[in-house]
Amino acid sequence: MAAPRAPYSCDPDRSRGRLFAEPPSRTRSPFRRDCDRVIHSTAFRRLKHKTQVFVFHEGDHYRTRLTHSLEVAQIARALARQLGLDEDLTETLALAHDLGHPPFGHAGERALNRCMADHGGFDHNAQTLRIVTSFEQRYPDFDGLNLSWESLEGIVKHNGPLQEPIPAGIAEFNARFDLELWSYASLEAQVAALADDIAYDAHDIDDGLRAGLFTVNDLKEVPLLAAMIDEIDRHYPGLDDIRRGAELVRELISYLIAAVATEAERRIEQAQPMSPLDVRRQSGPLVAFPADVAAHEANIKAFLWQRMYRHERVMRVMRDAERIVADLFGRYQEDGATLPAGWLDGCAGESDRARRISHFIAGMTDRFALTEHHRLFDSTPDLR
Repeated sequence: MAAPRAPYSCDPDRSRGRLFAEPPSRTRSPFRRDCDRVIHSTAFRRLKHKTQVFVFHEGDHYRTRLTHSLEVAQIARALARQLGLDEDLTETLALAHDLGHPPFGHAGERALNRCMADHGGFDHNAQTLRIVTSFEQRYPDFDGLNLSWESLEGIVKHNGPLQEPIPAGIAEFNARFDLELWSYASLEAQVAALADDIAYDAHDIDDGLRAGLFTVNDLKEVPLLAAMIDEIDRHYPGLDDIRRGAELVRELISYLIAAVATEAERRIEQAQPMSPLDVRRQSGPLVAFPADVAAHEANIKAFLWQRMYRHERVMRVMRDAERIVADLFGRYQEDGATLPAGWLDGCAGESDRARRISHFIAGMTDRFALTEHHRLFDSTPDLR
C-alpha cells in the first residue's frame, strides 16, 4: 500500500521549472512528462544494445543497460511508494541514470576515460546530462529534453553533492541553470541511487549463475546469502538450481528493499525534514543501507568482483572491448573524414575535437561500435 505523500517529497505542482518555459501538460504532471520524455528518447532505446556485464551477442537472456534500467525503476518505485515520495520523479531518475554509458559498459568507459585523459576525462554522469540537455534533438523550440530542475538535479547528484573538480559538462550547464551542486539531492534521487545498487547485486547474481561462472552453493561464501539459501532449501527440499537461484534473487531484492526503507524511515524520523529543501540541507543522505546490511552488501559486491567481474572469461571480452573503443578513438583523431559529415565542423581546438569524438563513441551501441571497427580495421575481436 502506498504511503500518503510526505511533506519532504518533491511536489510536481511546486517544481522549480524548466530551463525553457513550456505550457503545462493538460494530462500529466511535470515529473510524469519528464519520465515519458526519457522513455521516448533515442538514447534510452540505444540501451537495448549496450553491455551490462555480458556483450549482447553472448546470449539473449543476460541483462543489458536497458533491462537493468527497467529493473532499477521497478525497485525504485517500490521504495518511493513505501516512503511517500513522488513515483514519477523517482522513475525518471532510475530510467535516465545510465543514458550516458558508452558501449561495452564499464570497459568502454575506462577506455574512453584514458583516451580523454588530456582533455578532462570522460564521465558517464556528465554525458547523461549532455544527452538530456543538448544531444537529443526532438523538439522545435530547444535542444535536449528540457527536463524539470528536479530531474536534472537528480541525474547529476543522485550519488551525493559534487566535489571539485566538477566534470566539464556539468560545470558548463550549471552556469546556465544552477543545480546547487553543493547540496544533497531529493529523496527521490537518493532512492534511485540505492535501487541501482540493489538491482546490480541481484541481477548480476542471476546472470552469473546463468553464465555458469559460479553455482548457488558457491554463493554460500557470503554469510547473508548462505542464510537465505539454507532457508530456501528448508522450504523447498530438492529444488533444482535454476529455481533455487531465482528464489534467492527474489529474497535478496525483498530483503534489501525492506532494509533501505526501514533505515530511511529511521533517518527521516531523526532529521524531521518538512520539505525537499530540508532534505537538501542535510549533512548526509537520508536513504541508505543500515550499517550491518551495508556490510553484507559489500560482501556480495566483493564476491561478484572476484567471481564474475574479474573472471577470465569476462576480462578477456572486456580487454578486447577496451581495445575496440581505443582503436576507434585513435582512428577518428587521425582521420576526421572517417566520422559522419559535419561532426567536426567548427571545432575550437584539440580538446574540442577530442570531446566531440568521445561524444560520438559514447553514443554507440555495442553493435554499432563493432560495425565501425569492422569498417575501419582489418581485424576486429569477436568478443566471445
